[in-house]
Amino acid sequence: MSRECLTVSAPGRLCLFGEHQDFLGLPVIAAAFDRDITVEAQPRDDGLIVVQMPDVREQDQFDPRFETSYAHERDYVRSATNVLRRAGIRPRQGYECEVRGTIPINAGCSSSSALTVAWVSFLLAAADRPLDPDEVARLAHQAEVVEFNEPGGMMDHYTSARGGLVYIDTGSPICVTPLPARLEGFVLGDSLTPKDTTSTLATSRAAMRHAVQAVQQRMPTFDLHATPLEAVRPLLPELPPRGREMLEGNLANRDLLCRALAELQQEQPDLAAVGALLTEHHRQLSRYIQVSTPLLDRMVDAALEAGALGAKMNGSGGGGCMFALAPGREAEVQAAIDAVGGQAAPVHVRGGVTVERRPCEP
Repeated sequence: MSRECLTVSAPGRLCLFGEHQDFLGLPVIAAAFDRDITVEAQPRDDGLIVVQMPDVREQDQFDPRFETSYAHERDYVRSATNVLRRAGIRPRQGYECEVRGTIPINAGCSSSSALTVAWVSFLLAAADRPLDPDEVARLAHQAEVVEFNEPGGMMDHYTSARGGLVYIDTGSPICVTPLPARLEGFVLGDSLTPKDTTSTLATSRAAMRHAVQAVQQRMPTFDLHATPLEAVRPLLPELPPRGREMLEGNLANRDLLCRALAELQQEQPDLAAVGALLTEHHRQLSRYIQVSTPLLDRMVDAALEAGALGAKMNGSGGGGCMFALAPGREAEVQAAIDAVGGQAAPVHVRGGVTVERRPCEP
């Protein structure tokens, strides 16, 4: 057996535009950033996988040759191992693994997706399979979302696997396009408030589904991807209040993304215009989609007052993180976010998942 050790690193995700839209089949614009989940793996001789996760004070041990039951809810390490085993992919030997992360946990930055992407990539490397980012993303989505019948989309997995700034058409088949815009000056702010991603997404999806069905009964030609918001406005008063707000917010955000895409298809975009669109996206998420929190709103406002070009919440909402676009004002924006109760730090766009192979130390 090989004595080759593996180091796998998968990044977190910023959602610039399209929050609460990928699970509706609408496009998103996202970026991988330089916080990650890392798997350090060293071969062992008994065929077992032993996993140490000191960040969350957990450990696990199982035989990857057999289907394993789940030790707890959303057991992504075991689910990814099961998904790959069913596809005929399993490690050629056992491994002792340590999993660590620098992505805020349960905070809207896709720590769980990065973990699943990293673990899928580790399993592929351990099986001597080539690393195809699209295959990694597909398998990771199956392991994290499909395996547990959860409501999330595929944005997180493709962004973490591919890396960089990407436009993701979430239709079928999914299409991921790298964007040339160079964006610097991001500041990530953590509200330090845990969130319930699954519940928030499920509620959002259900409200939108009912609103769309109600509109289609009155307007059979309605198309979530193309019908202008102004054409729908006369029907909004006939909808239940929650559905009316969700539909209006999502159609507005759909159109904001289209305007942002025109900028981000340029290598040197108008950063002030991008920032203004980010802020307006946040206002829609806060007022109409209703997934922000008072603290996240204060953090966004503080960042803007300190000179950020734009700011918005990041992730499904109900807590977690926001980010600001503040080139040249990172220190001031970081201090402003900290002053209102957040915990902020500069972050940078980075590439996708990586696998490093090296001889193990004796």
